[in-house]
Amino acid sequence: MVRHLAARHRVTLTSRTPPSAVRPPGVRHVACDYDAYGSVVDAFRGADALFVVTADPMRPEHDRNVVRAAVEVSVKHIVKLSAAAVLDGAAHDLVTTWQRSNEERIKASGIPWTMVQPRSFMSHAFGWAPGIRGRGSTYALYPHSRNACIAPEDIAEVSALLLGDSRHHGRSYQLTGPQALSAHEQSAVLAELLGRPLVCRALSPGEARLRYLRRYPAAMADALLASARRQLAGAKAHVTDTVERLTGRPATTFAQWAADHRDRFE
Repeated sequence: MVRHLAARHRVTLTSRTPPSAVRPPGVRHVACDYDAYGSVVDAFRGADALFVVTADPMRPEHDRNVVRAAVEVSVKHIVKLSAAAVLDGAAHDLVTTWQRSNEERIKASGIPWTMVQPRSFMSHAFGWAPGIRGRGSTYALYPHSRNACIAPEDIAEVSALLLGDSRHHGRSYQLTGPQALSAHEQSAVLAELLGRPLVCRALSPGEARLRYLRRYPAAMADALLASARRQLAGAKAHVTDTVERLTGRPATTFAQWAADHRDRFE
């Protein structure tokens, strides 16, 4: 997203620690702690538009502080990275209810807003890389259920187009890739790309939960299990043409995305 914005805008990145990626010339970074309201205000001061990414539903105070600070410094536009699941009336898990609350808070702030609501990121496949290299295997709960996953690069390009553009005020955009794929089908794409066989092994709900608990609190693990059940029921297979309508080019396929990141799987 920074690459798309840097040529046309003065860009400031904010995070708790400096970003690891090399920044283009003229792009600055301000360290701030989303737990500390004053540091958020200082980081946002002077901003005309704000692209909001928060990542921890167990820390809703981060989202409250972001919106309060945006109001205090008179930000003119907020683009929020949300999730497609907020539109699913059957989705009541921790992550989805957190994102709904975030959207509602921004809409009530009085600041013009735009919501970006993507399906699952294709980059989640990076989690398979150790198993692919070591055992020639991928693992998934409900490996034949489909998700219209999207390349993060497509989300970035769309978000950069929306940020600061008043034509998109008050609008929400559901973003997907060009097709709904299962973990089994993604594994077949990776096998063809790498030129060697891969086996997609099914996890039981219990096995999947244990894997989630290695990284997340129990409430998050349960939310991910609930999300997987909705995917099994077909809730994540719908494809939109939003990326193409906004960018003028087709959304990136999983095969294209995987080829661009082949080195991560070899």
